[in-house]
Amino acid sequence: MFSNKWFRILFYVALFAGGLMIGKSFFAKTATYVPAPAVVRQFETTSGTDAAGAISAASLSGDILEVKDGESILEAVKKAKPGDLIRVYPGKYKETVYIDKDNISFQGVIIEGEWPTLDGEKELNDAFLYSGNGIRIENFKIMNYKGNGIMGQAGNNFIIRNNWILDAGVYGIFPEFGKNGLIEHNVLSGIEDAAIYVGMCDNIDVRHNEVYENVAGIEIENSRHCLVEYNYAHNNTGGILAFITPGLPIKTAYDIIIRNNFIVDNNHPNFGAPGSIVSGIPPGSGIIVMAADDVTIENNIITGNDNAAIGITDLSMGANLSNDPDSEPNPDRVVILDNFMENNGNNPVGEVKLLMQASMLDSAPDIIAIGGGTGSCIRNRERYSTFGLGDWGQCTTGDTKEITTMMLDTLVAPRAITMEEKGNLTYYGICAGCHAYDIRMIGPPINVIQAIYKNNPQGMADFMAAPTHKREDYPEMPPQNYLSPETRLAVAEYILKLKQ
Repeated sequence: MFSNKWFRILFYVALFAGGLMIGKSFFAKTATYVPAPAVVRQFETTSGTDAAGAISAASLSGDILEVKDGESILEAVKKAKPGDLIRVYPGKYKETVYIDKDNISFQGVIIEGEWPTLDGEKELNDAFLYSGNGIRIENFKIMNYKGNGIMGQAGNNFIIRNNWILDAGVYGIFPEFGKNGLIEHNVLSGIEDAAIYVGMCDNIDVRHNEVYENVAGIEIENSRHCLVEYNYAHNNTGGILAFITPGLPIKTAYDIIIRNNFIVDNNHPNFGAPGSIVSGIPPGSGIIVMAADDVTIENNIITGNDNAAIGITDLSMGANLSNDPDSEPNPDRVVILDNFMENNGNNPVGEVKLLMQASMLDSAPDIIAIGGGTGSCIRNRERYSTFGLGDWGQCTTGDTKEITTMMLDTLVAPRAITMEEKGNLTYYGICAGCHAYDIRMIGPPINVIQAIYKNNPQGMADFMAAPTHKREDYPEMPPQNYLSPETRLAVAEYILKLKQ
């Protein structure tokens, strides 16, 4: 008869094998892997009963505009009307595609392995930047941008899927202030912050993606009602993160489910920009929960992560965090259900290493909790080696199978945004990744910028459009000239008013 341990191993191996069939983009070991089919994948045109089907029906009601190699995707956007589909054929497109219209869909056509490729050549900041609602982006290869592969600012009802994003700068896929979105079947690699970064969003599903050789694989930050499942996170510095970052307009992160993921060998050296928050993530981290509440971790396979399989911490352990008294610092009501963890903690670093040395242990436990927090529980604690779970209770709840999506079954109304609010959103979407109020990150602190441009917002806006390298102790700022003059001025005015 098999022991309980071997029964569990066989069960999870079967689950792992089943995941191979479910996730079409899983298990690429090199950057030459092509995750999408060799022929165009047609968008669904039926209304459907689920949220993605509703978005599909709402988005596709107009004409098809075709873009061929040598033409401009942005020019097609300028011609497009809500409901139109922009179909892009294989070729190289060096541009930033800025979308401020609603219900525009983008479909790349992949023919015999040739992709429509947006290449920033390390000169442009963003590939796709949308503020419209009902945006769909599918089947593109995106590479060599300084800032972001696909970024959304306050766009609701979005779908981002089947994209291949390589070395695209700070973030690969970054929806911000969005509601009701789906991110699935994307492959992302070489991102110096988070490959998939869900920031200040609500009702988001992140499913069937592969993230590897990034600093952070998937990060849910200051967001609520998020489902992260069937993803393959391997060889990142940290696999999957649920964070609260102080200093942002939304102060909470809660109702997050992390389940059925494969989180393997996330031991990549941290190559995050010095001063960035993720530069403090220790290599070897499987899952990290920092100050987020009501996080459920269930049915994941977590193996080969040298620091720890699961780390739960309060804000005291975060690096380069602003002081924000409105951000509650503790992770409360974290629920750890059945997971398979094996061969983790073999080479702990940083605080974990110091704790293990103080406890005279050779390796780190599967699960480590540091700092405050209340109301958390774990099922069958004896299955795992743990540290710091002193007052955690025995979970009496069942599983989360009845929750199939966090997306809403009806479309969300577009956000009405004033120009002042647009300056606010643009700051947190573009500027805050490099500039904190009073601490050094990638760029100078905001209070230093305020002193330089006091009573001169137009001067700051002009510098954003055509920056020069003024300070040897900071990297050169990428140009933000794809933003309209009105938006740049709104950002500058917001920065000058900003207080800690």
